[in-house]
Amino acid sequence: MEKEAQAFLKLNDFLSDFTHERKNAIYKGKYTELDALVEQCFLYNGWFTKENVLKALQGIVLLLEENNLKEFCKQINKAKIPKTVAVIMAGNIPAVGFHDFMCVLLSGNKILIKPSSDDKFLITFFADFLKEVEPLFVDRIFFAEGKLQNFDAVIATGSNNSSLYFERYFGKYPHIIRKNRSSIAVLSGKEGRGELTLLGNDVFDYYGLGCRNVSKLFVPKGYKFDAFYESVFGFSEVLMNKKYANNHEYNRAIYLLNQEKFLDNNFLIIRESSSLHSPIGVLFYEEYENIDKVAERIKDIEDELQCIVSGVSLPFKIISFGNTQSPVINDFSDNVNTIHFLNKFELN
Repeated sequence: MEKEAQAFLKLNDFLSDFTHERKNAIYKGKYTELDALVEQCFLYNGWFTKENVLKALQGIVLLLEENNLKEFCKQINKAKIPKTVAVIMAGNIPAVGFHDFMCVLLSGNKILIKPSSDDKFLITFFADFLKEVEPLFVDRIFFAEGKLQNFDAVIATGSNNSSLYFERYFGKYPHIIRKNRSSIAVLSGKEGRGELTLLGNDVFDYYGLGCRNVSKLFVPKGYKFDAFYESVFGFSEVLMNKKYANNHEYNRAIYLLNQEKFLDNNFLIIRESSSLHSPIGVLFYEEYENIDKVAERIKDIEDELQCIVSGVSLPFKIISFGNTQSPVINDFSDNVNTIHFLNKFELN
């Protein structure tokens, strides 16, 4: 394997040991350093609980599994002359920019990182770790201070509003600019309690802050939510997070003031809406009369979707219940293959 990939495997070994509370003498104080950073993440950003940061780190361990990484690297055309790719990262869930970070470095290019102010500690740790285990990264990993400058291409992740800014300032460069996306689940009404509990992970993981979190359900006409509520009762601990509890309470107050109809089990509001992206603490739903109509509806909004969860056969890529926040290494945001972009960029 190339040196870059070998370095990421070392990072994977370290994170695997860390998340399983094992220690390798090779890395000495690195475990203590990351332990402190996990605590710091929560002190700095109330959404980044220790549980959620560890969940994100475990996700990276799965992402970097050796056989999958080797197969992934086969699609890479290594840059003969490294160019600089500016990566503007989101900060909605811990280490959300890791996949872009990995792709740029595995491609043999340099990375200029603009981290989110909400998620700057983990990516800095990864960068320092890689520089220590593989010296070639010392001249390939940089962090932007202030205005971005001296770069050749851009990968930017943000909201629909920020994408307009990105297009304006970075449109002349080779670029990937990502906007808001949402995830949905299509229910048949025949799901068992086990499936609905797994769906709870898709809804509540990372407090629903990710684009891979299910924020809307498509349900058959007349669907009763009793079984769903009973199946997700174990997720009520989300209320222990003050930020989540405040969002839930705020949205309930707004709906009550507006005399809108909704269901509530005291930690999750369910409300009928044609919109895709629900607020924190709220899950939207839309009824359908037959599955063909759902397929038509999804076709119309496909460009706004990140994941579709279902046990129903549909003419789209379907993710099984409980797996939206466990992407594999070939799961690219917005279905845009970052490696293909970097390969093409290298040829220009």
